[in-house]
Amino acid sequence: MSFAGLDPTGGAGLQADIEAIVSMGCHALPVITAVTAQDSRDVRSVTAVDPLDVVGQARAVLDDIPVSAFKIGLLPSAGVVQAIHSILTDYPDIPVVMDPVCVSGGGRRLIDEELLNAMVSLLFPATLVVTPNTLEGRMLAPEADSPAAMAQQILTYGCGYVLLTGTHENTEQVINRLYSEMRLVESLSFERLEGSYHGSGCTLAAAIAARIAHGLEPVAAVSQAQKYTFETLKNARRLGQGQYLPDRLYWARGFRSTP
Repeated sequence: MSFAGLDPTGGAGLQADIEAIVSMGCHALPVITAVTAQDSRDVRSVTAVDPLDVVGQARAVLDDIPVSAFKIGLLPSAGVVQAIHSILTDYPDIPVVMDPVCVSGGGRRLIDEELLNAMVSLLFPATLVVTPNTLEGRMLAPEADSPAAMAQQILTYGCGYVLLTGTHENTEQVINRLYSEMRLVESLSFERLEGSYHGSGCTLAAAIAARIAHGLEPVAAVSQAQKYTFETLKNARRLGQGQYLPDRLYWARGFRSTP
C-alpha cells in the first residue's frame, strides 16, 4: 500500500510507486495524500487530501485485501501524518518504508517545521527503512556534520534502517550508504549519470517496500531496489523541458538489466 501524492507528469508520486511496485512483481494499492500541480521542472502547488479521506481510502482496502508492506511518500500536512499514524498503529506487524519527501526536484522546500516534527515523532518510530537523500538528511539532522552523523541522528528517531543516498553530493560516483544500529551496514556505488531525475526517490522506496513484501530481509531488499532504480535512471527519458523521468518499465521494452 502506497501513501503518496498525485503527480500529473507521472514521473513521481503514486504513478512512480505503482510502476516500481509492479516491476517488483507486486500489486500496488495506491492511497492519495495530496494533489499536486507540477511539471518536470518543479512543483507549483500541493493540496492536501482531507485526513479523514486518507483514512477512509486505506481502511476500505485494508478491510478487503491483505497488505504486505506500506510505503509512505509525500505528506502534505500534519493532519495527514496523524491519519497515517492511526493506520500504522492498528497494523504494527506490516513493515513500513518511508521516503521523507522534504524538497522537490527543483529545490523547493515542501514541508514546514510542524510537518517535519510530526513525521519524526509519529512515523519514524514505526518505520523499518527510511530513504532520505543528503539534502533531506540535513533537514532531518541539522546539527550533523557528516553523512554518517546524519544517519546516526535519524536512527535515534526510532527507525530500523536509514538508506542515505548520495545523488546530491559532489563525488565522482553516487555512493548510497545503509545504516542500522548506529553503524554502516552496506555501501553501494553507482555511476554518476548526467542530468537530473524526477521521481528517483519514489522509485527506490517503492521498490524496497515491494521486495520486503516478497519476504526479503531489509539489507537484501535495499540492495536489489538500488540496482533496479539505477537501471530505471540509465533508461530515463526527457519527455518534458525539465528533469528526466525514470523508465521503470524498461524491462518491458526490450532492455536487459545489468547483473
